[in-house]
Amino acid sequence: MKSITFFLSVLIVCCRCFAQTDNIERTKAIAQLEKANYDAANNKAASLASDNFQVTYYRCNWNIDPAVRYISGSVTSYFKTTAFTNQIIYDFTDKLSVDSVIYHNQHAAFSQQSNSTLTINFSVEFGIGKQDSVAIYYHGVPPGSGDFTGGFTQTTHAGTPVIWTLSEPYGAAGWWPCRNGLDDKADSIDIYITHPSQYNASSNGVLVSTAINGSNTTTHYKHRYPIATYLVCLGVTNYSIFTNNVQINDKTLPVIQYVYPESLSDFQSKTSVVLNALQLYSSYFGDYPFLKERYGQTQFSWGGGMEHQTNSFVTSTGTNLMTHELGHQWFGDKVTCGSWQDIWLNEGFAQWLADMFYTEKVDSGNYKSNVKADLLYVVSQPGGTVWVNDTTNSNRIFDNRLTYDKGAFLVRMLRWTLGDSLFFAGINKYLTDPKITYGFARTKDLQRNLQQVSGQNLNYFFNQWFYGEGYPSFTVKWKDSSDHNLYFNVSQTTSMPSSVKFFKVLLPVQVSNNSQTKLLTLNVTQKNQDFVVSNPGFATKTVVIDPENYIISKNNKVIKTKTAPLSKDGAVVIVSPNPAIDVANILLQNFNGNVQLQLFDNNGDIKWQQQTIVQTPFVKMQIPFSSFISGAYTLLVIDENGSKHTVTILK
Repeated sequence: MKSITFFLSVLIVCCRCFAQTDNIERTKAIAQLEKANYDAANNKAASLASDNFQVTYYRCNWNIDPAVRYISGSVTSYFKTTAFTNQIIYDFTDKLSVDSVIYHNQHAAFSQQSNSTLTINFSVEFGIGKQDSVAIYYHGVPPGSGDFTGGFTQTTHAGTPVIWTLSEPYGAAGWWPCRNGLDDKADSIDIYITHPSQYNASSNGVLVSTAINGSNTTTHYKHRYPIATYLVCLGVTNYSIFTNNVQINDKTLPVIQYVYPESLSDFQSKTSVVLNALQLYSSYFGDYPFLKERYGQTQFSWGGGMEHQTNSFVTSTGTNLMTHELGHQWFGDKVTCGSWQDIWLNEGFAQWLADMFYTEKVDSGNYKSNVKADLLYVVSQPGGTVWVNDTTNSNRIFDNRLTYDKGAFLVRMLRWTLGDSLFFAGINKYLTDPKITYGFARTKDLQRNLQQVSGQNLNYFFNQWFYGEGYPSFTVKWKDSSDHNLYFNVSQTTSMPSSVKFFKVLLPVQVSNNSQTKLLTLNVTQKNQDFVVSNPGFATKTVVIDPENYIISKNNKVIKTKTAPLSKDGAVVIVSPNPAIDVANILLQNFNGNVQLQLFDNNGDIKWQQQTIVQTPFVKMQIPFSSFISGAYTLLVIDENGSKHTVTILK
């Protein structure tokens, strides 16, 4: 009954996926696809391989006929032990039969368990750091989608048989023996696929050779970059193959596509999307991560796509789909989430990159409507964290609203909070961090790199947006004065006060008249906060909160008042220019007596302070800004009665 239910759910997902064309529905299709594959593996929710060894290399020899759901062959693993042992355990389904295990040309003892593990017992004991290898020979019909995984699929396209694999998250062990957790990448792999000669085979890395032997052909691929097991793939059918080249800085990268013959003209006509995205992403995030080899696409018969390393599997030529899967080569393949709790590091970034491609290369108007629709979906429910609090629940891991849409908004808000220069520098440091590059990362690794580059403490950001639930609703009261200085009061409520009582944000506020517009930034750090902004250069007629949807919020209100909406005593702090360059001119109005001024950076550290006696209605002073880094600073002014006034100063 469970298997039948799963099959029907997958069928429904497939039908929906093929019918969807817009960005929102496309993202939902990808989420549903990946959730479906997780559902298939849900009864084995984690790798059970022993932790006393690491695999450094796989050599895979597989026999595949796309007309028959069957696999046979061998996997040779080169490994290094991390403890004294005479036994190692691989992840491997018991639905496939192991014929033999060969160690140094001798048969080794082994046993297959019902928990989908393969235990190998050696006649010698290995010391720590011992490097060795073992070959596992096996055959059989890989389990169906209702059993261990949907990782190995045999079907048809236009009447022609096809076999393809999709192993995220734990599906690799359903068709080949491996260490299948998010803690081990092989340094390299070689894949040999023997198949009937009327077909072509697609896999990871570079095509080395095709050797004909009677009616069969053996296709050899090699890949010389670290790779997680769920990113290893194969596809076999009557693929049409075509190649383009794209210039990435001073290197030429081949782009090789394996597509169904009936889709050839469609993929050829859309190749420019892939080439343009490769150049765009490389310009922002460093060269394509596998530049010494190639990038490819392989068509398969499913809804959505899968970011197999160097070789994205895609259903069709949708711009969002192709650019999303390509983005994973940086975020997901080069740097892979180290736990499914942090899957937003894969999916949130990939969705944000697909949106970014629209901004740069397609239609900024379409991009804005997509972002608006995503925001409405994120705030359609009051709660939910991007952090996955239940990795045994497929709906939770592959939640479109939280993992994909809200995850993408976290990236968007980080960019807005840090500014382009610091944001892109921090992301590139993350991608090249020797602790995680071509390895695994957690959210704390992203935060660490962003903080090192920006000099800002981002604990508040990740606590409220990644671990926290909900969103703020802002009320902005404002008034324009005779000298056109603007007075604001900002208050907020939150949708899940039990999780986040107050959101600290840089709030974008757009002021305009009939012909002029200016975007202001209010550094909201208190629940009921006053701001005075120096003359924007025109008389303000309208105020709009976050017109470009830089942050997550809902039900915002703007209220124009007849008197300055100050929550305290009528004292005013005016800063000009703002943003400051070399100096910030400070005007204190309606203060009296002993006044203390302190300037704080985003970490809460004091960068400048001064105490003065005010005896006139107006006092002027200057704060030197030339030595400060770019960012948002908070000027705190405390009068002799203890009343506090804050102003955001940007540099």
